[in-house]
Amino acid sequence: MSSDSKIILKAEALDGYLTESDQTYLREMDSLYEKAVASFKILDGGGFSTTLAAEEKKIISVYNEMGHLMQSICEAVPSLKVYSFETEEESHAEASRVIAKLRDMRTDHHEFVYYTQRAYEMLFKMAYTGNHSDHKNYLIVKTPVTDPVQNYSVHKIPDVDHKIENTVMCVMLRGALLPSMIMSKEIQAYSSHGYITPFALFKIKRDESKKEHNMEYILDLKNSFFNLESLDGKDLIFADPMNATGGSLVTVVKYLLEQGIKPRSISFFNVIAALKGALRIVRALENCSVYTLWMDPVLNTSAYILPGLGDAGDRLNGKDTDESPRNIIQLIADYGSNINNLYRAQLRKIEQTVLGL
Repeated sequence: MSSDSKIILKAEALDGYLTESDQTYLREMDSLYEKAVASFKILDGGGFSTTLAAEEKKIISVYNEMGHLMQSICEAVPSLKVYSFETEEESHAEASRVIAKLRDMRTDHHEFVYYTQRAYEMLFKMAYTGNHSDHKNYLIVKTPVTDPVQNYSVHKIPDVDHKIENTVMCVMLRGALLPSMIMSKEIQAYSSHGYITPFALFKIKRDESKKEHNMEYILDLKNSFFNLESLDGKDLIFADPMNATGGSLVTVVKYLLEQGIKPRSISFFNVIAALKGALRIVRALENCSVYTLWMDPVLNTSAYILPGLGDAGDRLNGKDTDESPRNIIQLIADYGSNINNLYRAQLRKIEQTVLGL
């Protein structure tokens, strides 16, 4: 690939995939969120407790209305899978609590990593182990107890080998790195063979000088690390904590398809997805499912999710300076020994991909 090899996707191409009904839903959601914004302004300004209590009730009502609307939209689009729409009701409070902690501006880095791990464990369970008709595998584990003899325990787990042992983790760099490692670790834990996913790493960014309506997504092939042949016929998994516009995923997958790669399936796992970004993806890409712990209603003009949780990449990894951004190996080193030891097998695979070992 040439040193200036870049692939660019423009926002208008993404919007071209949306149907008329999608556009109608999105306009309705924008209108509802404007009502919430009006109440946000009153709450932020302070005032009498009775006034603030009334605005809080309005916000709750609007959010309930938006939630019902998003649920009806997702019911009509089977490839959009939202945790609270897909799982039993007793699980919903856990998801809500995890999302609340991730959103909270007081949640520090270590807590943010912890709750991100929780989120991806829940997403993995929803996608791969929720079918009670799955056969079972047995794990026999040697325990530390040796009196009166060496002890072993037997544990039954779902047999999901056929679902997970053809997978490749496709990392859209930076914010997606740790979530991808978490998903790969879950696959390893549920595989009866200890399957460790291969990794493909894509360097992609959006042009932050532009607005949502004219955004550009730039795939930098020179600084990406992947083998095309190893992706053909595979189940490609992308795990990015935030799906705002869908542009990065669509750019990467469309590039792969243009190179003749034919994935067996594509799955995109998000902690939070914006409705518009999720709809763009499933309209633009065949055989692609979006799994999200939480669906947010709208984007602002700068293409940030509302209400969102800020920059998930910075909150997971710390913020780079414009003068000296870290490469993938430096980023891994900065995770520290706790993360590196927990995901040792995944880091070895990533090093092999980046360094060509």
